[in-house]
Amino acid sequence: MRTVLIIDDNPAVGEALSLALSLRDIRALVAHTPEEGLAVLGRETVDVVIQDMNFTADTTSGEEGIALFREIRGRHTDLPVILLTAWTHLESAVELVKAGAADYLAKPWDDAKLLQTVENLLELSESTREVTRARIERRKRREALQSRYDLAGLVFASEGMGRTIELACQVAKSDVPVLVTGPNGAGKERIAAIVHANSAVKRGPFIAVNCGALPGELIEAELFGADAGAYTGANKAREGRFEMADGGTLFLDEIGNLPLPGQMKLLRVLETGQFERLGSGRTRQARVRVISATNADLKGMIRAGTFREDLYYRLNVIEVNLPPLAERTDDILPLAEFFLEERAVLTEDAREALLAHSWPGNVRELKNAIVRAALLAPHGRIDAEHLNLPAHSPNAARNLDEPTRESVEAALASAGGVISRAASSLGLSRQALYRRMERYGLAT
Repeated sequence: MRTVLIIDDNPAVGEALSLALSLRDIRALVAHTPEEGLAVLGRETVDVVIQDMNFTADTTSGEEGIALFREIRGRHTDLPVILLTAWTHLESAVELVKAGAADYLAKPWDDAKLLQTVENLLELSESTREVTRARIERRKRREALQSRYDLAGLVFASEGMGRTIELACQVAKSDVPVLVTGPNGAGKERIAAIVHANSAVKRGPFIAVNCGALPGELIEAELFGADAGAYTGANKAREGRFEMADGGTLFLDEIGNLPLPGQMKLLRVLETGQFERLGSGRTRQARVRVISATNADLKGMIRAGTFREDLYYRLNVIEVNLPPLAERTDDILPLAEFFLEERAVLTEDAREALLAHSWPGNVRELKNAIVRAALLAPHGRIDAEHLNLPAHSPNAARNLDEPTRESVEAALASAGGVISRAASSLGLSRQALYRRMERYGLAT
């Protein structure tokens, strides 16, 4: 049951507040001294605290209330605290709100305002607990993955990335081909490296080749090797990537760029392990685990006749999809901190800008932005302007998901503090709005 703790030395205040809260099906606990209140917090689950600022007769300084608030904040960091204050120490209450108090109400208080504040904070408290539970669960899953598998130092915090990595690690022990899909710059080669690091051939070589970076006439020579004189400039025989990867893993990035003749030869290697160098009739053998990756629509290419359907199904025994960075926002700040390497710190404005950007270039774009900002930022402090990210409109689709502090404050003011109305104007659910309010330290 939702529970509010009232800490006030005046029994009449406790009774009045308890009655008002009971009308909203809110359980009220009453303590008359700071010590008693702290003891209740130690043994009960409390969602919101309403505390007075003075507990000794003829005392109006508010120092007792300040000390109690700091003690509560030290023991229960996320617990919302409402201050009951008289005009004589209103200034102290305002300072405590800046220090993290949820709100303050002047005596005598307005019941409607108090109950609305409590209701909003109870919803926020519930949302905070859910977010905390989810964060703890994600951390436990991440730690479990790190303890069971070699993740090659990969930095991630999002649930989507966790699922991708878990699938990659699960299929690593088998020798079936794996197709890693996802947009450019998202980290497909890192996923391939993790598959290799947890595979039966992890002690063998990991050879990567970007099929999209090679001229079409040289792709076959790169993959299968070439004898001397096989093509202009081939003065001596050379090994191909399959030979180099023998006993290990071959990672074929941008597999959709492989021309049809190369696709046919690749299919044969996958089926038999056999291939010939360009310009040679000698059949060679290689035992290679093949991992391929693409950001292309291979099914569409099959329909267009530019990609072999039989090769697609041979490569795509297991598909591991890597979501774009825009769909795993929990990874943005941990990755940014990792790329900074403690060379600088991100201001709150910079963090908001990072979360608001859509990252079309994914992790590669994020890394470039952070490295550049670290070079340009004076005194080791990175502000939003140092990131050089494009300006965004408050009505942009991305920002409906990650509104700025100013847009949240404006929506709350326009809605008169009504959470559901403010959330609707921002295109968020109420729980999503509460999470943003928690992040920005806002309360209604």
